Amino acid sequence: MFSIIRPFIFKIDPEMAHDLAIQSLKYNFLPSSVFKVENEELLETKIFNTKLKNPIGLAAGFDKSGEVYNSLFKMGFGFVEVGTITPRRQLGNPKPRVFRLEEDKALINRLGFNNHGVDAVVERLKKNKPTGFLGANIGPNKSSTDKLEDYVKCLSSVHNHANYITINISSPNTPGLRDLHKDSHFVELMEKINNVKKKESIGKPIAVKISPDIQEQEIEYLAETMKKFQIAGVIISNTTDKNRDNLVSKNKIEEGGLSGQPLSEVSNNLIKKFYKTIGKEITIIGVGGVNSGLTALEKIKCGASLVQLYTGMIYKGPNIVRDIKSDLIKIMLKEKIKNINEMVGTAV
Repeated sequence: MFSIIRPFIFKIDPEMAHDLAIQSLKYNFLPSSVFKVENEELLETKIFNTKLKNPIGLAAGFDKSGEVYNSLFKMGFGFVEVGTITPRRQLGNPKPRVFRLEEDKALINRLGFNNHGVDAVVERLKKNKPTGFLGANIGPNKSSTDKLEDYVKCLSSVHNHANYITINISSPNTPGLRDLHKDSHFVELMEKINNVKKKESIGKPIAVKISPDIQEQEIEYLAETMKKFQIAGVIISNTTDKNRDNLVSKNKIEEGGLSGQPLSEVSNNLIKKFYKTIGKEITIIGVGGVNSGLTALEKIKCGASLVQLYTGMIYKGPNIVRDIKSDLIKIMLKEKIKNINEMVGTAV
């Protein structure tokens, strides 16, 4: 069905199409049974000691201001991440700022953390309690003079209303943000987060979302620092501002973060390297190019316990979660695998 209407949707500006999708999801009356699959118990897994029905999550970036998360749970996602949320409302970068690369099954965006601000998101979470496992992705305002304090403000405000918090240090569209990967900057950020956790008795798991463009020598340092500060999860990875050489779409020249199918191999390689370093000590959530059961399984075999998607849904529509789950179950039944966790890290 979606393949029939997609050409008409793709005639609309990408950001306008996204906004229309958000509005339609506010009135989503489809029952969750429409998105169910048989034998889904094979996909049961855990994230941060909480049982999930399946390991397929929605990445941050779609529901930026926490407007439609419960409709997304109805679509069959095992978990949903809202944001990136900043302390103050932010309009983001000038438009146009989202570009489809249809031939490459990819997107380029330079949105710049457009969202309604943490107070507005918290009010929604209070009013409309999440029906599933919800993550809140947080980051600094572009105009901030103290980015670390912005993380503290968001963490302090949102932690009581989400199941886990993601520290986003990896968007290429906020100047200077990726500098937080570097040695002393990353330690300082982790110390800030640790201090507010102790001060406010915050027990919620913390994840860190990293860039796919980090250097080889940074992997061990980041991993060891995360272990030191008891970070529960690492999300690998955000969009890339590199890797354009093999793209064919005319939009490949646009500035911003590249997501979708071209990111798959880069992300998989980084997942493998982290898994070799940390094993299952820190939960790995794999992102980048997940658009089928096979691409999800590749990430799981590379060491991801869970996966997230976003761009894949743009190209394949709302049934993508059901289709991925169905594909994974078929593979597992064929190979006599009793639970999806048995496949984590088997390609490393």
